[in-house]
Amino acid sequence: MTEVRIRNVDEWVVESHRQRAKREGRSLENELRDILTQAALDRKRAIAAEMRADLDELRAKYGQFPDSAVAVREDRERRG
Repeated sequence: MTEVRIRNVDEWVVESHRQRAKREGRSLENELRDILTQAALDRKRAIAAEMRADLDELRAKYGQFPDSAVAVREDRERRG
């Protein structure tokens, strides 16, 4: 894991997270780690949702795509 140090954060911001961590029975470090993790996951989920929407749009336009795994496997077997 990587260590990160953030400087010049307003005290009220830190205190807000410190109070939330205390309410949740966690350390400030764990609280901030969770917030950063959730923010990163939210972005990944948004990208995945965009990709699913694009795929749904392509399926609506062109129909269901065939599974290429069978063709790839057959090609590999032919080549030896």
